[in-house]
Amino acid sequence: MKLFSINAGYFKLDGGAMHGVVPKSMWQKANPADDNNMCSWAMRCLLVEHGNYKILIDTGMGSKQDERFLSHYQPHGEESLEGNLKKNGYSPEDITDVFLTHLHFDHCGGAVARDGENLVPAFPKAFYWSNDKHWQSAAAPNDREKASFLTENFMPLAEKEGILRYVDVPDGNEWIQDISVRIVNGHTDAMMLPQINYNGKTILFCADLIPSAAHVSIPWVMAYDMRPLDTLTEKKKILREAVTNDWVLFFEHDPKIECATLEEHNGKIRIKETFTMQEFVERNPL
Repeated sequence: MKLFSINAGYFKLDGGAMHGVVPKSMWQKANPADDNNMCSWAMRCLLVEHGNYKILIDTGMGSKQDERFLSHYQPHGEESLEGNLKKNGYSPEDITDVFLTHLHFDHCGGAVARDGENLVPAFPKAFYWSNDKHWQSAAAPNDREKASFLTENFMPLAEKEGILRYVDVPDGNEWIQDISVRIVNGHTDAMMLPQINYNGKTILFCADLIPSAAHVSIPWVMAYDMRPLDTLTEKKKILREAVTNDWVLFFEHDPKIECATLEEHNGKIRIKETFTMQEFVERNPL
């Protein structure tokens, strides 16, 4: 198995929305805001090469949206999905499977690209993976999530015969060898967190359950979450497992920290060590 952190770029979101009830006097130390109260966040994807599979987990927001949309989220920096795939020796045509943790625009927008007037799969030889419960939620969104579920980011996948697949395994069970799926419902219906067995070590792709290292703290729950109390319960359970079993957490949105291990100190779970995915792989050779 080979693992590559693939940064699809940076964008901005309101600091208050990202940190929920946590006061700005606390969260701005972790991620300082600009004059408009906007904080910079990564859209960090993970590429897993495992046997014949080349699996891309999430795709960032893509670049097909209009200027009005982009002005709200201010994508910035030189990082890009295709550029970082290329940097690691891959092209979109190499990807066999695109695993979408959920269908919010900043996680699946890069799954579909604009080809002239048409919207086409950005990874032409890949299967795309969601799940039935989440897909139905995205296709008929509640009023609160309408701004996050943009049909142009995922409906073209359903329109192309044979490429859309549904993950159909119980929570915690294996999807393919060495990759299990955890299902959580606090952020949105049936968000999927890949749990990877790498050389005997467990890596959890945290998606929006724990979007950054700061969100390891139990009360740090995004205002974007549909069911924040469920998020609290899900975080407590998963963080306890992570501490007990010495998991590695992979953060999709943290602007600086890619990975971390945890420890318990005075009854609270906190970050123990931070590192990049490349550093982790180098420390744990196959």
